[in-house]
Amino acid sequence: MAADVTLLSYNVRSLRDDRGALARVILACAPDVVCLQEAPRFPGWRRHASRLARATGLFLVTGGAPSCGTMILCAPRIAVESAADLLLPHTPGLHRRGLATAVLRTADGARLGVISCHLGLRAAERRVHARLARDHLAALGTPYAVLAGDFNERPEGPAFRGLLTGDDRLYDAWRVAPEGGAATFPARAPDRRIDAVLTTAAVRVTGCGVPDGPGPDDPRRASDHLPVRARLRLP
Repeated sequence: MAADVTLLSYNVRSLRDDRGALARVILACAPDVVCLQEAPRFPGWRRHASRLARATGLFLVTGGAPSCGTMILCAPRIAVESAADLLLPHTPGLHRRGLATAVLRTADGARLGVISCHLGLRAAERRVHARLARDHLAALGTPYAVLAGDFNERPEGPAFRGLLTGDDRLYDAWRVAPEGGAATFPARAPDRRIDAVLTTAAVRVTGCGVPDGPGPDDPRRASDHLPVRARLRLP
């Protein structure tokens, strides 16, 4: 039996925008798994993250301050087999980066490895961190695995391209099964795709893209990024 999973990747800009609109956008997508970037990470971060989780019917799996702002949330129907926060090598003068990682189990018993990432603003750092993120994804030991996040570069960029090449290549879910819009930034007038969901070859993608609604203004008010929703089947 195949397990169907809806995964949402979303840069939420430290919850500095309209939190009500953000909750409505997430709820409208009915996700099983949410990978956040720029999640709360400063003093009081856990309280703010818990409020968002409650407002969206999700629970906090891992991330926040320990992973420098990446985070994973899940719906109650998803079980957590393991979770860990990993710090990436620090470039002096730049924001510290990290990965929120988890191995999850669906009600049908399928295991899904998930990493939420937020690559940096400097190209050389992005290339290094992208390779490490792919290595950590493989180390989760699940044939079904997803790397989701804000890559801070377009798909033709070297770090993004590097993830899609080689023997352990990942697959760009939007390229596999485009569904909805592609451009994710800036939210008010999106003109580039810098947020994405990448999967291992075993994952069947049935649809991926920027979701509609719920209201015409909510996605623009919720954050400076638009979310990416991926519909995944674990056969």
